[in-house]
Amino acid sequence: MPDPEIATNGPRVPPGETRSRTNGFRTWTERALLVTGVFLLAVFVAAQVDRFLASDALLKAFPAAGPSAPAPSPAGMAPEDPSIDSDDGTRVMNNPQTVNGTGAAAMPLAVLRIPAIHLDVPVLEGTDGLTLNHAAGRIPGTALPGKAGNIGIAAHRDGFFRNLGKLRIGDPIELQTRDGVETYVVEQTEIVMPDDVSVLNPRPVPSLTLVTCYPFQYLGRAPQRYIVTASLQQPAAQVHPAANE
Repeated sequence: MPDPEIATNGPRVPPGETRSRTNGFRTWTERALLVTGVFLLAVFVAAQVDRFLASDALLKAFPAAGPSAPAPSPAGMAPEDPSIDSDDGTRVMNNPQTVNGTGAAAMPLAVLRIPAIHLDVPVLEGTDGLTLNHAAGRIPGTALPGKAGNIGIAAHRDGFFRNLGKLRIGDPIELQTRDGVETYVVEQTEIVMPDDVSVLNPRPVPSLTLVTCYPFQYLGRAPQRYIVTASLQQPAAQVHPAANE
């Protein structure tokens, strides 16, 4: 007749063997977590180096070639738009000469400088994931740098615009175009929902609107947008070619 205790609970496992199995599983888990952590750290470092090198190459390329005027397209900050937020896995390390997904050399439209947060970043056309890997991007449908209107520029909250929240009213923002340097002054900061595109509408004065995701330290796709609105204080002097004699 079988032992009731064995029949009910199954065969007994010696305590030493149980501890050995537990320790083995714990060791395997620790090693897996360590490998995963090292891999993620390597990816992060590679992304930072890639961003720095690509941005630096674009900054150096800006004086050598003028921007082309892109065709206008509707402006927007849709909640599902992956271009402004980087937490959806859309970032891909890419050759800085083939950004914008075109396969052709992409030259900056302008250079954005914000002394208060020590930012010096090229501005490319568009806000797709490839573009925002290496630069800030002009939001389609908004004014072109150097032109009248409201210029919308977006960048990642964990990238070039990570310190955007430190800007204060009255801080200067410089936008270098082919015509010179335009100086804007911060007038307002606000937090809006992603579908509130009214912040990109034309204003009574030439303006610059900076957009990034918010909250800055949010894990996952951020639910809001952080907006910095600045007005033009000092337009760039227009450069005209000398008349033929």
